[in-house]
Amino acid sequence: MKNRPNIIFFFVDQQRWDTCGCYGQTLEVTPNLDRMASEGVLFKDAFTCQPVCGPARACLQTGRYATEVGCHTNHKMLPLDEDTIAKILNRNGYETGYIGKWHLASCGENGGPDDFRTKPVPEERRGGYKDYWLASDVLEFTSHGYDGHMFDSDGTAKYFPEGRFRADAQTDWVLDYLDSRSLDKPFFLFTSYIEPHHQNDNNCYEGPHGSKEKYADYVAPKDLIPGKGDWEANYPDYLGCINSLDMNLGRIREKLEEMGVADNTVIIYTSDHGSHFRVREGEYKRNCHDACIKVPLVIYGADFAGGKVVDDKLVNIIDLPRTIMDIAHIPLKEYDFMRGRTLKDAIDDDCNDWVKDSFLQISESKCGRAIRTARWTYCVKAKLSGTWIRDAAAADTYYEEFLYDNDADPDQQNNLVKDEDYADIKEGLADVIKQRIFEVEGCKPEILPCCW
Repeated sequence: MKNRPNIIFFFVDQQRWDTCGCYGQTLEVTPNLDRMASEGVLFKDAFTCQPVCGPARACLQTGRYATEVGCHTNHKMLPLDEDTIAKILNRNGYETGYIGKWHLASCGENGGPDDFRTKPVPEERRGGYKDYWLASDVLEFTSHGYDGHMFDSDGTAKYFPEGRFRADAQTDWVLDYLDSRSLDKPFFLFTSYIEPHHQNDNNCYEGPHGSKEKYADYVAPKDLIPGKGDWEANYPDYLGCINSLDMNLGRIREKLEEMGVADNTVIIYTSDHGSHFRVREGEYKRNCHDACIKVPLVIYGADFAGGKVVDDKLVNIIDLPRTIMDIAHIPLKEYDFMRGRTLKDAIDDDCNDWVKDSFLQISESKCGRAIRTARWTYCVKAKLSGTWIRDAAAADTYYEEFLYDNDADPDQQNNLVKDEDYADIKEGLADVIKQRIFEVEGCKPEILPCCW
């Protein structure tokens, strides 16, 4: 196949969509992403299929939902025999490289032989990225904002230079990777940043030095309630992390120009999920609210050009694996096991059969399922013997938990799930979510009214 583009997947962790200028942020946080959106395609309504790190990554690497892969919670190994985007691209003549956070190697007990959160990821657990590897399974466990390391393909620790912010150091290594390409064949690079994820052991967000001062005058998103959660202490550093990511996106684009391959390289920018800063149920994510399920998504290159804004279709990160296959000119009919739909269809103004809702599975905080339509958010969760289920992959019975009218209540403050005036709406949405569950999981569960 001729003229197959290089592909860079610029993946970030826990970034809200509304932190970006191209999505309405008033501060100058993402000038490089905003420019890329003006040259490429911005998807206004993009959502995750699983609002937690490992499961979302499993979906992106396979094109299948987390329960199908067996990775519905964190710290579950991606099955060794799973066909992945890297393996498929390898078979079709691409070089494949991975830099950053992996989160798909560990399973079993903490500290046991299958726990690789602080150890090098064995080659067989790297999902098919065979040509270049520089990663940690759980990067927040091997690093902080200004210290730490990843492991190269030989399992040797590679440390951040002293005083170098983590995202900058990772991008230094991305540029090294790009400099080492022979360009004899196209490359696919998945660079997975930990920013702006909170630093687990320090229980805070760690932005570059000066972030608190630089973004002291932020305007808080309206869903963040004063006195609740930890956003008031952390939001400036959160924005600082995102600004660092943006600066490094700019560095990568400059390198592509310098190499003479910018016109033949597609860049995909998105996040695994967002964050509502513990305002909701003491959680950052793992819920159905837009603050944690709506993500930025900008694609630049090849057919994704012209500054187009897709604002009439809801898309999902589960669509991205098929999109990557399509960009690489790999026949989609050979990979019918992949869910979602190529986003090349979504940018077609004549496409009038796009699905009207975005489906997601929720785990760890609950065993839940949700759909987001243009107007409604509807979420259900399961319980067993009177106890709400957290770690089960699926259930036969769910109870209604949330209903939001996003037209009337865009900040999702008024849960209508017990309001009988919306009985018909709930009935219709229950039919849709049962159908989505059937398509993915092969069963149609019972959905009962809210019981608390």
